[in-house]
Amino acid sequence: MSQSEPAAIEAEQLTKIYGSGNTEVVAMKDASMRVEKGEVVALLGPSGSGKSTFLTAVGLINSPTRGRISIGGQLVHDGDVAYTNLRSFRRRHLGFIFQKSNLIPFLSAIENVQIAMQLSGESARASRRRSMELLEYLGVADRASNFPSMLSGGQQQRIAVARALANRPSVILADEPTAALDGHRGRQVMELFAKVAHEQGAGVIVVTHDHRALDVFDTIYEMEDGLLSRSAPSESAHASVPH
Repeated sequence: MSQSEPAAIEAEQLTKIYGSGNTEVVAMKDASMRVEKGEVVALLGPSGSGKSTFLTAVGLINSPTRGRISIGGQLVHDGDVAYTNLRSFRRRHLGFIFQKSNLIPFLSAIENVQIAMQLSGESARASRRRSMELLEYLGVADRASNFPSMLSGGQQQRIAVARALANRPSVILADEPTAALDGHRGRQVMELFAKVAHEQGAGVIVVTHDHRALDVFDTIYEMEDGLLSRSAPSESAHASVPH
C-alpha cells in the first residue's frame, strides 16, 4: 500500500492524561500508529500498560488529551475536539469486539448480529443472510435462535465477533477477543480478522495476550508504561482462511 494513499487508521502523537497536579496520571504518551488498508496489527503489552486506552482513543470512545486521529484519510479527532458526529461515524465505519460480549439479552443470537445491519438501513432479508454466513463460519449457526443466557461464554463471544463484522467495517478493533475461547476457536477468530482485512481492505488492531496466533498478523506493536513501539512484522502474515 502506497504511503500516499489514505491509511485505514492514522494515530499521531496520542497522549491521554487523567487528573491534574499531584493526581495527574499519564496513561498514554505520544503514541503513533499507521495501519494500512488490509493490514492486521497485534498490540501486545502487560496489563495497565495503556493498550485499552490507545484502543478506545482510536475507536473514538475515549478522546485523547492531545494528538490526531484520522480514519480513511478523514480527520476525526484533534486533541479532544471531534470533527464529526462520533456515534454515527462509529456505526458506519468501525467494528468493535471487547472482552465481554455485551449481547442484548432479549434478542436471539442471529438477531444480535442482524440489528447492527438493520440500524444502518440493511433489509431484513439481506441482514439475515449475512448473519447466518458469519455464524456458520464461526461455528454457532446451530445456536442462531438461542438467547444469550442459553449460550456459553465462548459462544457469546463468537456471536459478538459476527456482530462486529456484520456491516463490513473499514476499521476493526478488538480488545482480548479470544480470552473466552479455546485455542482452536481463538485462532479461527484471528484468521477471520485477517480474512476480512485482506479481502475487504479493512484495518485491524487486536489487543491480545495470545502468542499462539501471532503469525496471523502483519505487524506487531508493544506498549509499556504508556509508550508504544513497533516490533518486527510476522513472517507468516497471510494465513489461509476458508472462503
